[in-house]
Amino acid sequence: MKATIQAVKGTREFYPETMAVRQWLYGKIRQVAESFGYQEWDGPFLEKIDLYAAKSGEELVKEQAFVFPDRGGDMITLRPELTPSLARLIAQKQNELVYPVHWWSFGPFWRYEKPQKGRTREFFQWNCDLIGVNSADADAELVAIAATFIKTVGFTPEQVKIKLNHRKLMEQEIYGLGIDPAMLKSVFRMIDRRDKMSVEAWKNYGSEMGLSSTQITGLTELLGDVSLWKKSPELTRIFDALKRMGIADYVSYDPQIIRGLDYYTGIVFEAWDMGGDGRAVLGGGHYDNLVADVGGEPLPGVGFAMGDVMMTILLEKYGLLPQGSQLTDTVLVTVFDDTLTGKSIEIANLLRQAGIKVICFPEAVKLPKQFKYSDRMGMRVVVVIGPDEAATGKVTVKDLAKGEQKTIDLGSLVDEVKASGI
Repeated sequence: MKATIQAVKGTREFYPETMAVRQWLYGKIRQVAESFGYQEWDGPFLEKIDLYAAKSGEELVKEQAFVFPDRGGDMITLRPELTPSLARLIAQKQNELVYPVHWWSFGPFWRYEKPQKGRTREFFQWNCDLIGVNSADADAELVAIAATFIKTVGFTPEQVKIKLNHRKLMEQEIYGLGIDPAMLKSVFRMIDRRDKMSVEAWKNYGSEMGLSSTQITGLTELLGDVSLWKKSPELTRIFDALKRMGIADYVSYDPQIIRGLDYYTGIVFEAWDMGGDGRAVLGGGHYDNLVADVGGEPLPGVGFAMGDVMMTILLEKYGLLPQGSQLTDTVLVTVFDDTLTGKSIEIANLLRQAGIKVICFPEAVKLPKQFKYSDRMGMRVVVVIGPDEAATGKVTVKDLAKGEQKTIDLGSLVDEVKASGI
């Protein structure tokens, strides 16, 4: 057998079945985002690496970005995330936009990572941001959008929950342990890595950073205090707002949530599979400096991102993916023989003009083969016009789902097909 050229490692191929899932997910995202009044946008797939160098963290820039020189010598990257692009677009038209800005996007991204379950080098991601307001209520809205999506696709709070924290609260508590403010970023990184290391390795990591044993003990106790949020007026208000929106069951406080990206300055949150897989499927937070960092005036913002790969795995795990074919709502018009091909084309066109999706079989083969095709493709309704029907101005409509068929006047065809639920 002749060898085929393999796809690039870590990229993805969307056959119609998987494309249907992607489009379904996109539809749910659009439904939720637009229900909160958010507008869809997008940015370029290629960006200069400088855009990320000072904003996204060293690991993303040096280890995960696909970086290459263009023919002019500039260092270009396939976008690994969207928030810096968002900040740049806002900065470019800062004085023309109406605030607050409510934007969302769903598109492809690339990161150079080791492919594994739930992680590919090419992925689609939902980004949702509110820019121009610095309030706990704005922060609560983004958490609410994420929680509403989780609820809309069918997850229960016992299956997926959003864990929430506040960086300023953590700063206050960390400084209270006598830790040097210059070490804050390193301590945040240490907290972010806690679940990825053994207890002993994590403590050793802190010691190597320069933390004392007393400070490490204090940090451990801090990360176990699930009532810490009550010290934060912002978190208190956020939890109250979420309760009023009816989705508080999907959110809980977790002092270990800190997020790895450097630009977060306020709340941070992640949605986790509570069934034990130990992976976040969504993450975001509040940022104050991104627009200024790319040349604009300071503007506060809050947003989140959700990748499609892990979310799809999670939906499959809990049996929440849509079932059925893309062609369930499509009608097959058969071709009896070459003499009736034209008549079949006319009938297919009649149905399309009425807003019905139609496949007209592209050749005159035996009807059993055409019926088998419709069955395998998940089509429920088949229209047949043979010599007898053609001579009397009638058609036969077969409802494969119900195992019924009837011969009707051609003039009643559109109503009959629509009555079948197509």
